[in-house]
Amino acid sequence: MELGRLEYLQALVTEFQVTDSTEAKEQVLANLANFAYDPSNYEYLRQLQVLDLFLDMLTEENETLVEFAMGKGCPSPPRGHRPRAPSLKGQMLRVVL
Repeated sequence: MELGRLEYLQALVTEFQVTDSTEAKEQVLANLANFAYDPSNYEYLRQLQVLDLFLDMLTEENETLVEFAMGKGCPSPPRGHRPRAPSLKGQMLRVVL
């Protein structure tokens, strides 16, 4: 079954919330962080409160979750990529700073 972008992102958020596996949480959070670089996902991620999820992860003991929440360890956007709209990661950094 093919999901739309919002439904797919919601499935990732739900998986992150319900899984007990640390490895699965790390993988899902890394995926969400990568989606946050694309401005076309901004409204979806905002609607799903992914920014709050990233901020919550900053206080975790698991360093990998903290790094992924900050966007470290995740692939960067392509070189020369200039977002047309603010990305969620940019919004998060403004809040944290």
